[in-house]
Amino acid sequence: MSVVAALEAVDAVTWFDEDTPQALIVACAPQVLVKGGDWPMEKIVGAKEVLARGGRVVSIAFEHVRSTTALVERIRKG
Repeated sequence: MSVVAALEAVDAVTWFDEDTPQALIVACAPQVLVKGGDWPMEKIVGAKEVLARGGRVVSIAFEHVRSTTALVERIRKG
């Protein structure tokens, strides 16, 4: 979160504890909603609300095949 928040183009960064960020997205009303490329547009929670307000929804393609989960598993296995 610190790295993303440090980007000049980013106004705010937050987190959520619920199963989905639906309520947070509605409350924050972002102009841009971004998800990783493993999420198809029709499955992005909150996309409909962002688009209805004239916002933009972006699914960013992965450039590298890296997984934080896989990295943690490799570290744990030694």
